Amino acid sequence: MNNSANTDTPKGDRIAKVLARAGVASRREAERMIEAGRVSVNGSQITSPALNVTDADRISVDGKPLAEPEPPRMWLYHKPTGLVTTTRDEKGRGTIYDDLPEDMPRVMSVGRLDLNSEGLLLLTNDGGIKRQLELPSTGWLRRYRVRVNGRPSEDALEPLRKGITIEGERFLPMTVTLDRQQGANAWLTIGLREGKNREIRRAMEAIHLSVNRLIRVSYGPFQLGELKQGEVEELRRKVVRDQLGLVLEDDSGTASKKPTAVKRAPRKSFKPRR
Repeated sequence: MNNSANTDTPKGDRIAKVLARAGVASRREAERMIEAGRVSVNGSQITSPALNVTDADRISVDGKPLAEPEPPRMWLYHKPTGLVTTTRDEKGRGTIYDDLPEDMPRVMSVGRLDLNSEGLLLLTNDGGIKRQLELPSTGWLRRYRVRVNGRPSEDALEPLRKGITIEGERFLPMTVTLDRQQGANAWLTIGLREGKNREIRRAMEAIHLSVNRLIRVSYGPFQLGELKQGEVEELRRKVVRDQLGLVLEDDSGTASKKPTAVKRAPRKSFKPRR
């Protein structure tokens, strides 16, 4: 059998991966930019992401040379309510990027919090980190403090702990603790690993409870702590590089090592614009 074809594997990395690692956009967004004709390699416009590039190739986006990628960086951000987690909003609503300090570099959010949710949001300048932390296989526990209108009993919450199906969509079991009843409202602590769209709100509606406040207090080993609304704190690069234990994905989108717990470390703090 002739195996010579196996020696013809193109060198380098896929162009969309290179753009994502440089912080231009997520890999999916980078593919859309390529298809829209916004990317050139060695002076020639490309429209297909099926291209490998090396350090010797000259890449430009919208006519501007691709900057050298910065080392991977991560920030903790306390998202307020009333902001969407997108770069632009077709309805003209404010975004988290309008709220971030002006001296922040270009960053991407790891996952999202919806308009009416608040709390911890991870930000990164590296598309590889973003993709890795969003993979279901990463499996980081996200904890939320949730205020609901009503008087839930332990029996009423049990379906959430076992896993619930809503309109044909299966939600994995959640950890649910009834913390206290406060007048007409109750406070719960909820932990989940999936992070589907509006997962907690939809799950509460399914057991006839209405969420009137939702705060993410942790994402894996990272804690919201005393971070005030709108504030951003950068994790030390040593934490990102060493203690996270991240291995950025290869071309198959998999990783050989799972993130490990980290201790809180000194960080650079950014004040909100407001």
